Amino acid sequence: MNTDLVRKFKRMFEEQKDRLVYSRTFINEEFNIKEEDFADELDLTASELETAMRMRLRNREALYIRKIDEALQRIAAGGFGECECCGGDIEARRLEARPTTTMCIECKEEQERTERLHIDSRRPKSLGSKIRFA
Repeated sequence: MNTDLVRKFKRMFEEQKDRLVYSRTFINEEFNIKEEDFADELDLTASELETAMRMRLRNREALYIRKIDEALQRIAAGGFGECECCGGDIEARRLEARPTTTMCIECKEEQERTERLHIDSRRPKSLGSKIRFA
């Protein structure tokens, strides 16, 4: 892969990670429940829903930070832009659209087809392989 492109992605990942980590320093302020939140049951419920939504957002950010770290490790190891399935190059357009991707478009589409087939044709495990009808 082009070294200028790899440097561009490395810089982008580092900036995104810094921004996300910096925003996490305010996490304690966001998750503190204030006394006025307990005014009545409706206020408490609204506060709990807001806290749950913030937690989901923080969990997604943590997952993305992990993906950024993995991408930075691939850059350091010289494997950034290589498909983890087939070993081929991931197109620059795909990396621009999904920088943390680990698969080329062909392998990703095949994975999604396989997942769809598995979901659509899945049998309940509790019934086993043989079903008897009376």
